[in-house]
Amino acid sequence: MHYIEAKSILTSFHGGMNVYRGCTHGCVYCDARSKVYGMEHLFEDVAVKHNAPQLLEKALRSKRKPCMIGTGSMADPYQHCEEQLQITRKCLELIYRYGFGATLITKSDRVLRDIDILESINQRTKCVVQMSLTIMDDTLSRKMEPGVCPSSRRVEVLRELQDRGIPTVVWLCPVLPYISDTEENIKAILEACIQTGVKGIICFWMGMTLREGDREYYYAALDRNFPGLKQRYIQEYGNAYQLSSPNAAALMSLFKETCNQHGILSTLDDVFAYLREFPQPEQLTLF
Repeated sequence: MHYIEAKSILTSFHGGMNVYRGCTHGCVYCDARSKVYGMEHLFEDVAVKHNAPQLLEKALRSKRKPCMIGTGSMADPYQHCEEQLQITRKCLELIYRYGFGATLITKSDRVLRDIDILESINQRTKCVVQMSLTIMDDTLSRKMEPGVCPSSRRVEVLRELQDRGIPTVVWLCPVLPYISDTEENIKAILEACIQTGVKGIICFWMGMTLREGDREYYYAALDRNFPGLKQRYIQEYGNAYQLSSPNAAALMSLFKETCNQHGILSTLDDVFAYLREFPQPEQLTLF
């Protein structure tokens, strides 16, 4: 871990924010490792934007209208160093103070530490927690996502958030060919989503991405855990960026049908529109 002085914190029109760069969760498929992002330090040597709260407060003061502020698209806001640093919490407190909404993406149960401020934001405006669920078997999950709590614990987190009235969205991705692309795994994830009352599920397609930087890391994990599978990937996919499961069509059909039956948002347009939507204050009437 090392500290950096950031020049800005909100990186997009929709209020995207990342207070860390790099990650210690060790997920073997993480696209953020890709060299395309130009990271100049080891991925596990997390860069901490220590002045993020000050930059965020300045940015929120300058915005004419409140909106949703999102974090976690490139680095989990609840990785290990957040326990002591509490930069994510400080930013959430500012979001609440200035009347903005919040949405965050995480794999970590550390998010429950801040359930009080998340609930406060949601009661005033809107707060959505997005949780990644990719592998429901905990033994396999620990192999592929070694530095983060297993999926069973993440389902418990979703339940606790539901009990506090905080809406949730699940990221059902990536789906790893010949590893997690089974009907049993996808059904288990969907059942967890149904039971915990998620608002929507983000699933780009039944597959994954690989490119320079994360491809090598992923293949090393395959050699450790699935001897011989790397050769199958190379033979079937070469250096392709998008790797579709051979079961993609059947699994996407299962996904769409299940979401439609249970009223869960499932198209990318619908889910992202929901995440961006900032609630409008109710107008008082004379009658």
